[in-house]
Amino acid sequence: MSEPTSAELFRRLEELNRVGISLSNQKDTNRLLEAILVAAKKITNADGGTLYRVDADKKLVHFEILRTDSLNIAMGGTTGVEVPFYPVRLFDDNGHPNNSMVVAYSVLRDETVNIADAYAAEGFDFTGTKSFDKKTGYRSTSFLTVPLKNHEDEIIGVLQLINAKDRESGRTVPFSEADQHLAESLASQAAVALTNRQLIDQLESLFESFINLINAAIDDKSPYTGGHCQRVPMLTMMIAEAVNDTAEGPLADFVMTDKDRYELKIAGLLHDCGKVTTPVHVVDKSTKLQTIFDRIGLIDTRFEVIKRDAEIAVLRAELASRRNNPTGEWERAERDLKVRLRQINEDRQFLRYCNFGSEAMREEDQERVREIARTYRWRNVEGNEADFLTADEVKNLTIRSGTLTQEERQIINHHIEVTIKMLESLPWPKHLKKVPEYAGGHHERMDGKGYPRGLTRQQMSLQARIMGIADIFEALTAKDRPYKKGKTLTESLSILGKFKLNGHIDPDLFDVFLQKKVYLKYAEQFLDTEQVDDVDISAVPGYVAR
Repeated sequence: MSEPTSAELFRRLEELNRVGISLSNQKDTNRLLEAILVAAKKITNADGGTLYRVDADKKLVHFEILRTDSLNIAMGGTTGVEVPFYPVRLFDDNGHPNNSMVVAYSVLRDETVNIADAYAAEGFDFTGTKSFDKKTGYRSTSFLTVPLKNHEDEIIGVLQLINAKDRESGRTVPFSEADQHLAESLASQAAVALTNRQLIDQLESLFESFINLINAAIDDKSPYTGGHCQRVPMLTMMIAEAVNDTAEGPLADFVMTDKDRYELKIAGLLHDCGKVTTPVHVVDKSTKLQTIFDRIGLIDTRFEVIKRDAEIAVLRAELASRRNNPTGEWERAERDLKVRLRQINEDRQFLRYCNFGSEAMREEDQERVREIARTYRWRNVEGNEADFLTADEVKNLTIRSGTLTQEERQIINHHIEVTIKMLESLPWPKHLKKVPEYAGGHHERMDGKGYPRGLTRQQMSLQARIMGIADIFEALTAKDRPYKKGKTLTESLSILGKFKLNGHIDPDLFDVFLQKKVYLKYAEQFLDTEQVDDVDISAVPGYVAR
């Protein structure tokens, strides 16, 4: 085999340097593997090649990328075509090393194997290769098999090149000593690049798994918000992709890179991380009187006491009437008792109804609660006459909307301040620097009346405004809230449209949300069938036809 000239060798070394630089810049593992094999084939002028990866258990060597130029074969990597060959076993069933297979031998012995002619080589089993040649009419001749070893001296893969081609005549020749050295040098650089990529992927996976662990803990705190921390990020990305695909209008210039997508995804996953500090009894407050238990039971007990008192009063009146024998007095007492008991039961049912909460409690109902508190008296455990309802119970039962008092809403709202504080305390890398701002802005309003910082639309990033719409729409359609049913698409879009008109949400994003039918894509994945009604977009408040 002829060795390359000095000029040719210098050119190939220059190519090797360029490859090393490009490998270090490659972010996608499949593209990295592909780049390694393509570069090795180019430097050695090989017709074909395969890149293998050793599994974590060090028992199998898997085909990852396969290329043969003359047969126009391209499998694995970015092609989307799976390599149909079984992995190579490093050991047989008895645990003996599989030294007959050249790839396994290279891994087990940590050696480069340079074979001039596979059909004449001894000591290796090329049955599979010969069978492949027979089916395809190919002639696999020269083989160069190089182990890929990382910085921990661990073999993580194998680079195998087939049929070196003479650069002038094009005929198949053995791999030269220079070819071998260049391939070994490339394999060393490739192993480092691949290990670094794997380490980054593992760290990102660990980071996301930790975030999901926090979200699972938050959702698990309450059966009423389970899944919120998973659904909002997914809806956020749906909206962002819709905006990214918008080619006209005020948002046409918005374009996301893969880094931008990842940053927004992480922000979405962490948007409610501050809820880890929110008290469970507030998060879980499914009725107005609930704390660590539903206090409506206490009020039920008091009603029973009042009913007993009324019955006792009548019995006493009956005894007195029989002693004094005034005509009809005890009959009137019994009639009065029936009226009294009916009123007590009606007031009891009314308070139970009020306790469930609603989206708009009428003022006359609030006044009736106060009237009940003033009208009834009862004897407490000390035997003293006391107010039937405490001031706190009246306050809770007259909550106009939902089940939370103003103080409890502040406790809930405080989670966003905690979220911002937690996220801003972390040493974010450059490509994730904006996560705190994106995640911390989903309760702000476009008119500056939101919280916690009262930011206006101009002071917020588009990503934070996207997350704001996602958070609201998820809450409107969620079917796991304690105080309401999940709304239909028409109901939810109507409310969202009003939010557009009153300065709550970004108007341009709302238009994209409608026009790109993001709401329907989300509904198909997460809403019940009865929630997915036929939406008349033209009837949605704030809709602008384009």
